[in-house]
Amino acid sequence: MKPGLPFLEALLFLLGPAAGYLVTPGPSPSSLPLTDFTSNVVSGSGSSSSFGASSSRGSSRGSSSGGFSSSGGFSSGSGSASQFSNFTGSKDDRGTCLCSVALPDTTFPVERMEHLEITAHILSQKFEKELSKVKEYVQLISVYEKRLSNLTVRVEIMEKDSISYTELDFELIKIEVKEMEKLIIRLKDTFVGSSVVVDQLEVEIRNMTLLVEKLETLDKNNVLSIRREIAVLKNKLKECEASKGENIPVGPPPPAPGTCAHGGVVNISRPVIVQLNWRGFAYKYGAWGRDYSPQNPDKGLYWVAPLNTDGRYLEYYRLYNTLDDLLLYVNAREYRILYGQGSGTAVYKNNMYINWYGSRNIAKVNLTTNTVALTQTLPDAAFNNRFSYANVAWQDIDLAVDENGLWVIYSTEASTGNIVISKLNDTTLAVLETWHTKQYKPSVSNAFMVCGVLYATRTLNTRKEEIFYYYDTNTGREGNLHIVMQKMQENVQSINYHPFEQKLFVYNDGYLLNYDLIFDQEPH
Repeated sequence: MKPGLPFLEALLFLLGPAAGYLVTPGPSPSSLPLTDFTSNVVSGSGSSSSFGASSSRGSSRGSSSGGFSSSGGFSSGSGSASQFSNFTGSKDDRGTCLCSVALPDTTFPVERMEHLEITAHILSQKFEKELSKVKEYVQLISVYEKRLSNLTVRVEIMEKDSISYTELDFELIKIEVKEMEKLIIRLKDTFVGSSVVVDQLEVEIRNMTLLVEKLETLDKNNVLSIRREIAVLKNKLKECEASKGENIPVGPPPPAPGTCAHGGVVNISRPVIVQLNWRGFAYKYGAWGRDYSPQNPDKGLYWVAPLNTDGRYLEYYRLYNTLDDLLLYVNAREYRILYGQGSGTAVYKNNMYINWYGSRNIAKVNLTTNTVALTQTLPDAAFNNRFSYANVAWQDIDLAVDENGLWVIYSTEASTGNIVISKLNDTTLAVLETWHTKQYKPSVSNAFMVCGVLYATRTLNTRKEEIFYYYDTNTGREGNLHIVMQKMQENVQSINYHPFEQKLFVYNDGYLLNYDLIFDQEPH
């Protein structure tokens, strides 16, 4: 059975708008001139559909009720408007009706649809990402709202406070620190350098000055904590000033720096702990001090020379231009040598004097270039731990400096281990003069020279040493003393004297200590 006209009408009604043609409603299917069609649809641009009907029905109604118009379209017998405008019709020789329908090019835009779908997916992803950011920003805003609320409260408190947190006057703080420095100087003059508390306060005030200078470039709110520390230091100074006459008796003024206008050492202050050596607690052996030059007595650099953990090998040392640099571990110049042995190091006129490793030789090291300027053999000196100090190994040869120059303290086989003192030429390292003592070197914990007088120490207990022996090279006299030295750790590894400061620089199981010497006012 072939499709009828109603089906064709419906099909053309649907396709008409898509092709741009107008299809208007018309009479019912029963009024159309044809009732049965044969259709063939050819796709593509300009395609057509042919419809056919039986010749009998077409001829019987073609003249009475309707037919094909001269324009090629169907027209109703009553003169109604044309229903379809996109097809033409005709009859063949046998009377069969044929019609052609032009279908539009309605290829579906698949590529545009895919592009639209991809674009929609990308937009969806971007939307999700931006939405997550918005959620994160909402959370951050909530946190910052709380912080801002807390900050507002703090600012309100600061506004009510009597201290200005935003316009602190650093110059005023510096003036306060300078006033404390002047006070500490007056206290030191009164105490005759014998109060460890005053020395510690002096170091704290010096550190405070450096800290204030650094804070000037930082957040000025930190100055509040500095003011609190200054207040604490002021209280300590007041306490010291109030009790300055109670703890330590007033002694004679010290002799002029670098001179020997005194009667020798009669007392010693308590130790001032400068710091732990820069290599750490494990480096218990070593030496430290300050360079001394008669031409520039107050310009000497500071040096620290810890031995390796074996207690024998001197490999690294550091130099500092000022004590402040040493205290703050800044501006250090570190050097390495491969020939040092023991803790008997001394520095004089910008040269370091050490015992050459595994020998009785003395080496002179230029501190400017870190090069060996000279080596010289110490005649007959025992070495390699033959007659070292008690509790301190590898210090058979101990170099020393005082107001008169460079010295060496050692023993020989001929002296049967007793201490031998020799004055050295610091330029050539030649022995100028030698003195023999009656004191056995291995029973001595350490020794130092002051104005040509040897002072030897021994251990009393884990917290006390005693300066118990002296030998005066000026007179050849020797004798016993009883001057107790407090110490921080058990063993004293080295003692170096600085003539201008009139201090002892002691290396005590890795700690760097200072002592002030007190002299007899009357020269002997």
